[in-house]
Amino acid sequence: MRKIILGVVIAMVLLFTFKYCDSKKEDKIVLRESSALIQKQINNVGKLIVTEGHFSEVFNYRNSKEILGSFFTSEKKALVVVNADVFVSYDLSLIKYRIDEQTKTLTILSIPKEEITISPDLEYYDIQADYFNAFEAKDYNDIKETIKKSLLKKLEKSEIKTNAKNRLISELSKFYIVTNSLGWTLKYNQNTIESAGQLETLKL
Repeated sequence: MRKIILGVVIAMVLLFTFKYCDSKKEDKIVLRESSALIQKQINNVGKLIVTEGHFSEVFNYRNSKEILGSFFTSEKKALVVVNADVFVSYDLSLIKYRIDEQTKTLTILSIPKEEITISPDLEYYDIQADYFNAFEAKDYNDIKETIKKSLLKKLEKSEIKTNAKNRLISELSKFYIVTNSLGWTLKYNQNTIESAGQLETLKL
């Protein structure tokens, strides 16, 4: 009788041990599947997003040159019509992150800054200059650089920059959706992201 009871007890212990180990194995598999899914989502989001805009401006260029001190001034000027294509892009393949399977946390360490490309098409009208102050290659380069700086200032206040950031936040919100659905935590630096809308308040 004792042998029978002892055999039953041993069988129950073995069964419990087997189920416990099997359960831990399943948890590990789920955890690895979750981290793999998060990794896949990061790879899917890791792409180049580009927002395009257009500016049309008219600039007046003037340059004065004193000759023989202040006795004589030679001036050159031109009317410049600018049509520029502007591109604001984020290369999300450069996002730095850390996946912690133990705490089920995805931490975004850094997000690449936007890249701004300005391609101006310049047309010159009413060019006036004289022998003492002629138009040179340097003048055209200076005009181009001055126009680019002016367009950058306008870009900062335009909807193009805002739209580009909105697209960035839309892509980043996918991280929150997938981590939240799997019971994981999303962090950006030291901030815990508790809603997709919270991303809009962060300084990206």
